[in-house]
Parts: sequence; structure tokens; C-alpha cells
Amino acid sequence: MENFDVIVIGGGIGGLTAGALLSRYGKRVVVCESHTVAGGAAHSFRRQGFEFDSGPSFYCGLSDARSLNPVKQVLDILGESLQTVPYDPLGHYHFPEGSFAVYSNYQRYRDEVAKITPQGAKELAEFEKRLLPLYDAMKGIPTLALRGDLQLIPILLGRYLPSLWKMLPNLPLVQSSVGSVMDSTVKDPWVRRLIDLECFLLSGLKAGGTIAPEVAFMLGERSHTAIEYPLGSSGAIIDALVRGFKKYGGELRLGCHVEKIVVENNQAVGVRLSSRKEKEEVIKAPIVISNATVWDTYSKLLLPEDLPTSYRQEGLATPAVESFMHLHLGFRSEGLENLTGHHVVVHDAQQDITVPGNTCMISIPSVWDNSLAPENHYVVHAYTLEPFTGWEKNKGYEEKKKQKAQTLYRAIEKVIPDIRERVALELIGTPLTHAGYLRRYQGTYGPAIAAGKGMFPSQSTPIKGLYRVGDSTMPGIGVPAVAASGILCANSLVKPSQVMELVDLL
Repeated sequence: MENFDVIVIGGGIGGLTAGALLSRYGKRVVVCESHTVAGGAAHSFRRQGFEFDSGPSFYCGLSDARSLNPVKQVLDILGESLQTVPYDPLGHYHFPEGSFAVYSNYQRYRDEVAKITPQGAKELAEFEKRLLPLYDAMKGIPTLALRGDLQLIPILLGRYLPSLWKMLPNLPLVQSSVGSVMDSTVKDPWVRRLIDLECFLLSGLKAGGTIAPEVAFMLGERSHTAIEYPLGSSGAIIDALVRGFKKYGGELRLGCHVEKIVVENNQAVGVRLSSRKEKEEVIKAPIVISNATVWDTYSKLLLPEDLPTSYRQEGLATPAVESFMHLHLGFRSEGLENLTGHHVVVHDAQQDITVPGNTCMISIPSVWDNSLAPENHYVVHAYTLEPFTGWEKNKGYEEKKKQKAQTLYRAIEKVIPDIRERVALELIGTPLTHAGYLRRYQGTYGPAIAAGKGMFPSQSTPIKGLYRVGDSTMPGIGVPAVAASGILCANSLVKPSQVMELVDLL
């Protein structure tokens, strides 16, 4: 039996951020990660000389001092940094009506949209004009200063009153959906679909279900800070967080699966690890933080009697974003010198963008970082929405994988027409792959809580000493949201004065 101040279950970005900050605050922290590598949905992996991102590969402001990116703020406090490659345009959208470049600069972006719909471009300008003041108000309050309890109020009033005044005119937007803003500014059907697409890429939901601050943050960040890729893939971000965590005494245990959270008298007192030994291994701590999903935390890590029945049922009833099909390819790069790195393909204009297989995301990060592939080769990661239901490891599994991957191949062919002849390595991932490697409920990327249809569960729980971080606690399925969840949780466990000491170092 070992004793720590804090046990973190899961080494994704949310768990690592919380663990690293708490170590920086002087706590004795252990992070228990089931997988043999840290990073969760953001880990990278290597096969036959090719290195792939398992999940996200689009980042803003990882090294730019102007950025509001919570990851950047945490790395600064840990004394860590990343080498990155900036690029613009940030990507290309391929609709049946045509393709266009997505530039970080507002005007250049609207100029591209105007080539398809001049009136729509004017309406898009009005849409952005409504949202960007919210980003301007947020700029004055660093995420590193935030916490998830009532002690946040005196911090905001004492240190950030001017920013709060700027926020007041924008308060109606804070809980509004992007759809309501779009309805009041945009009539053009093509631009409405474009906004739906950008919301879907950001939150897993269309404009009607996405809260306005998410899109305000996205628009502001991509226009005010560098769009960049970390050299060494997404794994470089994880490595930097782990270095900072260990620098301040944190302990990372890989291949360390937590079977249960130990609860005594409604108090979390530690975790029980899976073990082949005769005696179970228990790690003790008065604080346990779960980076597992809300469904996995409440149904697998806790016993039903550990939580109030209605609270548990409400948590387990949280709607989930569907899982994905993934296609990772290593391929010959001859003749592709002008290839760009990010693409989104919408196959059918008559189908909703959320129909599985219709919208495909493509990332080719080796155009920026040639260390990710052997000489004269590139890597590509393409993925599309795919329900978990109906997938099972039976005799038809391999054939179903190949069939489902065809929509991804067709999407890549919009960018690289002869991709099938170039392939040197093919890896197809299904919702079962995602659920298996990441131990995520049905391979989901997080809750699908629509704006106005409910609040995200807070980081605290009815069990004393048990907290949660990750995509089940913050709107948005991207890296900034999960990193912010780790910051809020860690800050809530220390004195406000300790938080302000770190903020003053930024």
C-alpha cells in the first residue's frame, strides 16, 4: 500500500494537466494510465517507420505568446515548450459545390467564401462581428486563473474587474447557441451549412447544439495566434506535459489499470488496481481525480451504491457523440510537393453533415514534419463519424472494416487522386478499436449535450474527495477544453493565493 496526496485515473491531456499542476503546487501525485503510452485520445503511435496521431492534429497557439490556449499556459508554468511549424491556410474545405482555402485572416477567409456566395460572405462577416467581442472579453482572464468553486468570484472581482465589465454586454451570448446567432445574421443556405460544419468539427454538434463561447474562442484564436503543428506529432505535447509533471515530483505509471475507486463512508480514499498477484494492490489518497468518461467512471470505477441513485442515472443517461472510423496510411510522396496538411470533405450536399461517412476529416502532418515518415513518404490520418452499435469481432469484422473505410479513401482521393496506388501501410480503426485502446465508453469522443438542453456535469461529485476531468466535464471535444478542465480541477484543490502566484509568473 502506498500513500499519495492525489491519484489521477487516466493519462489523457485532462488528467496530465491536473496532475502536473497539482505537482507544481507541491502535491504528491500519481497518474495511473491503463495504456502503455500516455496521452489518451491525443497519443501518437509508430508502425513500420510511420508515426501517426491517434486523434487531434489541429492546434492553435502552442508556442505563440498571444494565445489563450490552456495547454500553452500550463507548459509555460511547468517550464516546458514545444517546437512547432506555423502554416496558413489552416486547411481546405471540399464541398460538392467547390473547394476553398480556410485562412486564419478574417478577410482572406471571407474572400474565399465570396467566390461561392458573395452575399453569404457578407452575412458571415456579420456572424463573426457578433461573436468576436466575446473572445475579446475572454482575453483578459487567463484560464490558469480559473477554478471550479465559489472562490473564483473574489478572484474575478479582485483581479479581473475590467474584463468582467467587457463581458457584461456579452452575457446573453454565454449560454446561447451558435444557431441563435446564425439565425439572426445568416440567411444564405450554403454559409449556414458552412457554420454547421465548423461547429460539428469543434463540438460534434451542429450550430443549434453548440454554445456560442466555443465558436467565439475558435474564431478568435485562429485569427489572432499562430496555427501550428508540433514537431514530433501530438505525442510531443504529451511528452512535454509528462516532463513537466515529473520535474515537480509527479509519478506516471503506464500499463497500470484502475479497477475500482475505493469509497468509505462517502469519501474517496484510494483506488484498487488490477493485478495477477494473490493480494490486490491498493493506492491510498484523500483525493482521486477520474479522467475516464462519465459513463466509465459511474458504471465501471464506482459501485452503484457509491452514488445517489438519481445522480448516477442522470450521469449515465448523458448523450454521447458517436465514435469514428479511422484510416491511417503511410504512402509514397513523389510529386506531391505542394500538398497541404488539413482537409475536410463533404461528399453529398443532400445529406446532413452528421450522417456517418458524409463528412470526412483528413490530416497529412508529414508535410510539416518529415520525421513522421521514411524518406519519400508521408502519413495521412482520415476519420469520419461511425456509430458503435452493430460492431462486433466476428468473422465478418475485417470485411466490414474495409467496406466502411471506402468513404475515407474517396475523401482522400479528392486531395490525392491516386492514393490507393501509393499506399505502403494501411491501418483501419473502428469504434471497437477506439474503445479498446482508450477504454472509452462505446469509443465516444465525449458528451453530446446540446446548448440549452442541459449543463455539463461539474468536476466535483457527491463523493467527498472524488473529482472528474476531461471531455465529460467541459463543452467542446478538443484539446483546449480538456486542458481547461484539468486546470479548473487542480486550482479548486489549492488556496487562491497559490493559484495567483502561478498566474503572476505568466
